Amino acid sequence: MSMIRSLRKAVRLPHRRPKVDLSHPARSPLGSSVVNCVVYLDGKRQTGHCPAGEAIARVRKSGNGFVWIGLHEPSQAEIADVAELFGLHPLAVEDAVHAHQRPKVETYDETLFTVVKTVRYVEHDRLTATSEVVDTGEIMVFTGPDFVISVRHGRHGSLGPLREELEADPARLAKGPAAVLHAIVDHVVDDYLVVTSAVQDDIDVVETDVFAHRSGRGTDPTRIYQLKRELLELKRAVAPLDRPLQALSTQPVPMIDLDTRKYFRDVSDHLAQVTERITAFDDLLNSILQANLAQVTVAQNEDMRKISAWVAIIAVPTMVCAIYGMNFDHMPELRWTYSYPVVIVLMVVACVVIHRGFRRNGWL
Repeated sequence: MSMIRSLRKAVRLPHRRPKVDLSHPARSPLGSSVVNCVVYLDGKRQTGHCPAGEAIARVRKSGNGFVWIGLHEPSQAEIADVAELFGLHPLAVEDAVHAHQRPKVETYDETLFTVVKTVRYVEHDRLTATSEVVDTGEIMVFTGPDFVISVRHGRHGSLGPLREELEADPARLAKGPAAVLHAIVDHVVDDYLVVTSAVQDDIDVVETDVFAHRSGRGTDPTRIYQLKRELLELKRAVAPLDRPLQALSTQPVPMIDLDTRKYFRDVSDHLAQVTERITAFDDLLNSILQANLAQVTVAQNEDMRKISAWVAIIAVPTMVCAIYGMNFDHMPELRWTYSYPVVIVLMVVACVVIHRGFRRNGWL
């Protein structure tokens, strides 16, 4: 934060909330990226869809309520106009445009900038070495005294259902932008729980395949590696959110009153559950992978024992044939009439005895 202050002083960028020109209420700098722009007074949604300039002018003129603007992957020009209208800091605006940020909470004077990662479970019929299991996105939230600006990146994470849920509870919306921020973060963490439950089903399937494989030679390890990669992506989205939630729930933050902090503590507890489950999943996948590799090693050892046993059996007739193939003049029973069938019988008997010995010891 000290680095941000020093950069702010160095470049002298204006970041305070400007005064809105109330003589031009129809001003609307937003473009096609707008999902919704709604005014809430006393926790109730005001009818009609008004431009952003008119909405914020209406709120500040009445001195009550707030504006909630939803954006989806806005362009540089669109977000620049929003920043000018609401006095957003250039550093936060840059993060909101380019996305791919770590979960964080930053304070810029009267504005709170929050970044959270959204996750979605990708349905699939069967887990393969290339299956996508987890899809991630981002939601950036600018929270001010009288406005909430949510910027969403990704193919999922729509806040429409959440907005409807909040509008059904005016008492909750009446608490202001802090309540909206809590609802968004809580909604994202609840999705984490849903995704981890779905991932657990995939892990259970892989575990069953490994330990119930009929051939005893293990299963395809590439599926396990793919699941570990997807789990790592989930971990990268979830784990960094711990520190921002700790800050929102335990430290004095502008616009977050003491009562709202209690709700953030509850969200932090849910996040801790998700983190613990992901850690347990990772350990379990490591164990499954080791078990699979152990099965392959055991199968290879069994193959080597079988090969060695057959080599030992074949070595007996090979040795006898090699001796009698030396063509010496003086060899025992060389001119005996029954020497050939006797030698053949002896070789067969020796091979049978050795074979039974290996079968009895489990080598064949």
